[in-house]
Amino acid sequence: METPVYKFEPHDYDTVYEPSEDTFLLLDVLEEELDALKVRKPSMCIEIGPGSGVVLVALAKHLPVGQTHCLGFDINPNACRMTQKTGQLNGTPVEVVNMDLLAGLRSGCVDLLLFNPPYVPTQPAATGSLEEHIDEFHSSTEGQSLVHAWAGGAYGRVVTDRVLADLDRILSPDGLFYLLLLKENKPEEVLEHMKGKNFHGSIIKERRIRGEHLYVLRIERSKKEG
Repeated sequence: METPVYKFEPHDYDTVYEPSEDTFLLLDVLEEELDALKVRKPSMCIEIGPGSGVVLVALAKHLPVGQTHCLGFDINPNACRMTQKTGQLNGTPVEVVNMDLLAGLRSGCVDLLLFNPPYVPTQPAATGSLEEHIDEFHSSTEGQSLVHAWAGGAYGRVVTDRVLADLDRILSPDGLFYLLLLKENKPEEVLEHMKGKNFHGSIIKERRIRGEHLYVLRIERSKKEG
């Protein structure tokens, strides 16, 4: 699955997360999982925080047109515009909504969920609720908002834990969730926590890069026996 063409203007680097090793790890996973995803025939694919849009657009290019609706949710309006631009550059338009995480979704509608979250452990003052930073995103002229693309608060899990808490509500019965985490985010602890909420998952790929140990988790609902 090739990396889509994307184009950053000089000012974009201040406000939009540029594709990096974590982005390409998630792309590699989706390429390996692509045949299995096609068999599942997802009708709604959501990426939280698409940033440059390369992951969402790459997936949209390989899922059947008219069968899977690919949509990005990003609180950063500049990232929304960049994702749309990447889709246009690759002849694969995708829709993007400028909003915080998944609050606007109806229950049980997401068949495929992707999230490369802000995962770097930081002091609580560096993050907090995203709602507190909406005005900052809209008025940013000097890159103040870019920190929220990587700063993850305590254990790097402040934003991730909000999504995990909402997963039971928004994921369809056969839905899949691909989540990228750092070693410091305690991925095994995340899997154990979700097991207690009737989900099961596993680490399906990991990669060490320049002082970081990255993992991709695949999570879905536990199947009822009998």
